[in-house]
Amino acid sequence: MSSSPDDSPRPTGRYPHDTHPGLVPGVSVEEQRVRYRIDKITFGVAGALIVGFVIWGAVSTESLTTVSTAALNAVVTYGGWIFTLLAAIVLLFLLYVGFSRYGRIPLGKDGEEPAYSMGSWIAMLFAAGMGVGLIFFGVYEPVTYYMTPSPGRAEAESFHAMHSAMAQTIFHWGLQAWAIYALVGAAVGYAAYRRGRPLLMSAIFGQRAHLTVGGRVIDMFAIVGILFATSASLGLGTLQIGSGLQIVTGMGRVGNGVLIAIIAVLTCMFLVSAVSGVAKGIRLLSNFNMVLAAVVAFFLFVAGPTVFLLNFIPSVVGTYFAEMFQMLALSASWGPEAEDFMRSWTLFYWAWWVSWAPFVGVFVARISRGRTLRQYVSVVLLAPTVICVLAFSIFGGTAIWLQRSGTDVAGAASPEDMLFRVLDALPFSQVTPIAIMVLLAVFFITSADSATLVMASMSQQGKPEPDRKIVIFWGVALAGVAAVMLAVGGSDALQGLQDLVTVAALPFAIILLALIPAFLRDLSTDPLSLRYRYARTALDNAVRQGMGDHGDDFALEVRH
Repeated sequence: MSSSPDDSPRPTGRYPHDTHPGLVPGVSVEEQRVRYRIDKITFGVAGALIVGFVIWGAVSTESLTTVSTAALNAVVTYGGWIFTLLAAIVLLFLLYVGFSRYGRIPLGKDGEEPAYSMGSWIAMLFAAGMGVGLIFFGVYEPVTYYMTPSPGRAEAESFHAMHSAMAQTIFHWGLQAWAIYALVGAAVGYAAYRRGRPLLMSAIFGQRAHLTVGGRVIDMFAIVGILFATSASLGLGTLQIGSGLQIVTGMGRVGNGVLIAIIAVLTCMFLVSAVSGVAKGIRLLSNFNMVLAAVVAFFLFVAGPTVFLLNFIPSVVGTYFAEMFQMLALSASWGPEAEDFMRSWTLFYWAWWVSWAPFVGVFVARISRGRTLRQYVSVVLLAPTVICVLAFSIFGGTAIWLQRSGTDVAGAASPEDMLFRVLDALPFSQVTPIAIMVLLAVFFITSADSATLVMASMSQQGKPEPDRKIVIFWGVALAGVAAVMLAVGGSDALQGLQDLVTVAALPFAIILLALIPAFLRDLSTDPLSLRYRYARTALDNAVRQGMGDHGDDFALEVRH
């Protein structure tokens, strides 16, 4: 390729000129001999926006709260349908890609081995994509739906409400969520490891799209979305760890000073993990956390209502599929109650997954290298969803069973207290809160570790191992935004976190819709796709020729 005067990555060559496009085994980004530099525009503008947001929140929290509330109302009123459309379309598109002829295409060169074992792959998927949210919402969300079901679904505190509550929870955390992640991961992984483009969101739209104004805007939105979503995760984890400290130490209600101290400690921990790199840091932490999460879930299963859960879990799966289309169809057109529910729950979740998609998607692309699209779609959609069904059914099912048995789980002082109220009703209540706090901390470390690496990589034109100083900058920025988000929420910190994530996600939701035709265009010109078309045409012509010359009595011979 010709050189250019900018600071962009400079591939030294493309496919050999004498190689037919259909015979190319794929080109990885490493083979392009890229020279990475800090993208001063992307990093500078995104960094300035985030620093400005932190300063605004610190200087004038009230005005930021007013603006964020007005922005949220506009997003819900005028843009809510975009999130709903995205959640439906992305899942259908991925199923088509995975189980059509495109499913044979690998996220890498022909014959390339998978980067990680199946067990480590699934563990890292789970830790990066769910993490803190599973622990925070595992009890709070199902119990809330049980006490106040979504409009038109069931009578509060009924058996139907119990099953619908779990179905609604899985609807938010299952296939639709992972489809959004999987779309970004597949498109980015394909572009980087099959087409030799930088590991960037903008690279999906072409070899040098990341150098254009539009490409840089896409990467800026990706960085901002990642930061807000991960900051919300840090905020949720901080609230629940603070609640756990309250219970374990007997201290009074924790204030902002304690919460900020927790944020500072967690930030230092995940930065240490982040600078160690993916292979050493995230894999070990993910495997440890998978084991610890399984131990906690198994404890709840055994110490809680075991027989009830054995009956409950299959029923929840059936209810989920039976009510899926009803849940998809809910929108503001059903009235004020439906609009309030969508704003507080469904739209927030779609927005959260969209905001997380650049980071989880890019991270998933890195750990899924070498898998075919069929393997990728099957595992990335199904494995985390199965874990989600089991985990939420155990956490939420135990909580609802206790609520029906007389323990006032729903009456907890705050959402983050609900899980600890469940643990208090079970054996070893002095020990289990400590395990939960460790689980929360490690879950967050793995998520924030991945997020800071991805943001730093995007700031350096997709550099696989970004500079430590850039990683540290985004880690500190993440902590600052989390502190501001908690302050904006005030007495209702959770709502403040949700509002800001929803607003930040809308631009990127539009980008994800545009990503679908761009990815499909790439797949249609993949070497495997070209060979498939040539083979189909050649075979069709040969059969026609044989029938024309010999009728039914002919055979095909392939000569080398």
